[in-house]
Amino acid sequence: MADQTPLHQMNPLERFSNRAEDCARYRPNYPMEAIDAILSGFNSVASIVAADVGAGTGISSRLLGDRGVQVYAVEPNLAMRQTAESYPNVTFRAGNAEDTELPDTSVDLVTCFQAFHWFDPARCLPEFHRILKLWGRLAVVWNTRDRTDEFTNGYSEIVRQPSNQHPAEERMVSEQPLLTSPIFGKSYCQIWCMKKN
Repeated sequence: MADQTPLHQMNPLERFSNRAEDCARYRPNYPMEAIDAILSGFNSVASIVAADVGAGTGISSRLLGDRGVQVYAVEPNLAMRQTAESYPNVTFRAGNAEDTELPDTSVDLVTCFQAFHWFDPARCLPEFHRILKLWGRLAVVWNTRDRTDEFTNGYSEIVRQPSNQHPAEERMVSEQPLLTSPIFGKSYCQIWCMKKN
C-alpha cells in the first residue's frame, strides 16, 4: 500500500539540503506564459511586492524580478538560500509557508512554484491570507510532466526508481486544498491563480 503520510510531514524543510547545487543547476524554468498570467490585471507591475514562498534557489523569484516585481524569496532551507545568487529586485528571507515572518497585509502577490504540495494547507493558507493586501492574489504553479511523451515518461520512470516510488511523485500537484479553501476564491486558470476574497 502506498504511503499516505502528508508530504508536509516528510521533513520538507531539510530534505533538499544536500541537493541545493543540483537544484540551481538542473531544475527546469517556468514558461513566460505562466508569469504573464500571474501578473495580468495588475495596474503597475513595478509597484507589485511579492512573496515567493518555497523559493528554493530563486528560479521563479528571478523570473518575477525580471519583470520589475519586488520579490521576497521566502525559503526555509539554509543551503538553498546560500546557493541562490544575488539578483536585482529579489531579497531572500528565512521563513516558511506556515510562518513567512512577513508583516500583515504587506504583499500584493504570493507565489508558490513547484512547492505547495510540501506545505501544510491548514496553516499556510491562513498565513498567505494574513500577509496579502486586500484584493491580493495567490498563484500556485506546477510544472507537470506529459506522461504521453515517450522521453518524459522514461525520465519519470528513472526518477521513480531511485526515489523508491516516493509518494511526492504521485502527489506533486495538490490543488484540492485550494479548491475547498473557504479563504480564497475559485481558480480561474490552469496555473491556479487565485484572488483573495
